[in-house]
Amino acid sequence: MFALPFGRLHHLIIDCPDPMAEARFWSAILGDPITYVDADFVVVSASTTASGLAFQRADDLTPSTWPDPAVPQQMHLDVMVDDQAAAGEAALALGAPRLPGDHVYADPAGHPFCLIRRPTWAPPVN
Repeated sequence: MFALPFGRLHHLIIDCPDPMAEARFWSAILGDPITYVDADFVVVSASTTASGLAFQRADDLTPSTWPDPAVPQQMHLDVMVDDQAAAGEAALALGAPRLPGDHVYADPAGHPFCLIRRPTWAPPVN
């Protein structure tokens, strides 16, 4: 069996049409720097060795109409794990369905989350 917990929050991923614009906005709001940039993915966190907010390009994003449920919120969690295969089995054992994609699952309400390999800067999860 698997020891619980088997993961730790890495980033909250937010879909958006312009990751850099979102990152600049939240960097200013939170006072945290932009710590990672590529064309489709930008991270705002306290340091390059800390978890934070990540902004992922979604060109055809329809903005949320929350609290009107017509268009729900568009976010998912990245959970860092030491062993993706073992963590995936543990997630399945907890009732998480596997979704399309690399190590992607859903919580009981259907919110997607990704099991990512623990970055080298992070201490072991277990």
